[in-house]
Amino acid sequence: MAQVRGAQVRGAQVLGFGQRIGGVVQTAFVVADIHAAISHFQRDLGAGPFYLLEHFLGEGQVYRGAPSQADVAIAMGFAGHMQIELIQPLDDHPSVYRETIEQRGYGFHHFGIAFEDVDAALPGYLEGGHTLAFRAPVPTGGSVAYLDNADPMGPGFLELIPATEGMDTFFTAQWQAAQDWDGKTDPVRPFL
Repeated sequence: MAQVRGAQVRGAQVLGFGQRIGGVVQTAFVVADIHAAISHFQRDLGAGPFYLLEHFLGEGQVYRGAPSQADVAIAMGFAGHMQIELIQPLDDHPSVYRETIEQRGYGFHHFGIAFEDVDAALPGYLEGGHTLAFRAPVPTGGSVAYLDNADPMGPGFLELIPATEGMDTFFTAQWQAAQDWDGKTDPVRPFL
């Protein structure tokens, strides 16, 4: 077993889309215009197709210890084995996304790391100096945890993502669609 910030992970366990549990599976960006951002990532970086959720306002969000009602649009697509997530805030409610825009502007937001058990991984990060900024349940099972990066050399947040069967199935389906995508057909698709 490998160690990642105090959490034990099976070093050889690879998810269906080719990334391993305990490793970075996602790179995310906060954007002003999700449709323009999708076009950029497809045209200039060859990523896609992207799966778009026009509104995501899930129950149970907690931002910096208080209930949150932030609504965002989310698009996900793959570049190789790396999932790219694009996030556009749709309101002015306090959130980790608005916070980033206010502090640094649009651009890089977080790295997502997959864990079998986010609750078991979280204490190691907190003991290492990270601060819990956001928690929210996700439709694929479990809750994500966004952490302030304790290392001044590390940009943005870290997101601990539950590597549930639902997550693996969902992300893998997006990755598989990218393998055969011609770069033109159905560039923006509804969330699976």
